[in-house]
Amino acid sequence: MRIEYAELAGRGDSDDRTFLTPNAVIMLDGASAFVPVPVPAAQYAEVLGQHIRDALLSDPEGDLTEIVRAAIAATRAQLGLTPGESPSSTVAIARAARSSLDLFVLGDTEIIMPSEVLRDNRMDELDIPARRKYRQRLANGSGYDQEHRALLRELQTEQARRRNQPDGYWIAEADPSAADHAVQASRALSEVPWVVLATDGAYETMRHLQLDRWTEIAASSGDDLAALLARCQEWEAMEDPDGRQHPRSKRHDDKSLAVMRFSDESAASTK
Repeated sequence: MRIEYAELAGRGDSDDRTFLTPNAVIMLDGASAFVPVPVPAAQYAEVLGQHIRDALLSDPEGDLTEIVRAAIAATRAQLGLTPGESPSSTVAIARAARSSLDLFVLGDTEIIMPSEVLRDNRMDELDIPARRKYRQRLANGSGYDQEHRALLRELQTEQARRRNQPDGYWIAEADPSAADHAVQASRALSEVPWVVLATDGAYETMRHLQLDRWTEIAASSGDDLAALLARCQEWEAMEDPDGRQHPRSKRHDDKSLAVMRFSDESAASTK
């Protein structure tokens, strides 16, 4: 097995975190906070990822739900967090365990395989007017103005109200039970030559630019992955700085890609 990865901060320090063990990749995308939270999203993602990594190092084939549940509880205690008032993060785990590939996703980080994509769509499926409005304003040319920032605060306030609720969506925050609601799958390792993990800041721009050629990406080195992320960021800065062609919450989001290769066999690209 071979693992390659790359990260690129949108601006300032990245809220993305990637952790590796000998048989797993753990990718987190801390949510940018447009309303106050007690600790930075980057710190939350760092601490949570460390707890998950350490648990997988201690028990490489442990139950992923139990590991993430315990990691959220430990992070809450370590940082003094309160459910509903804390930063949050996606969690995606791909783990090779004997003959199986075990997959775990909370939030919109994607796990891409040759014939399928595993993703948690629940937050995007929420019908929140502020989300529709900010995207339409960007498409109309408003740019990242004060009203845009006000809409993002309105959006995050409404998302927080529905966070970790049965009629809303589930994400790593300060409620350990969120782990029980992750999207999970297990695939025969012999049938999956590679897997790619990608945060939304990476795959959304890649798809807009038709750079999501996953079979090629799965064969990439870390330097290749970094160059691909830089290409996306350059396009955002030079060709679409106001988010008109590709409406998004901010000009540059953090971008992360990781590849696990289990064989050199080729497979059809997933689009």
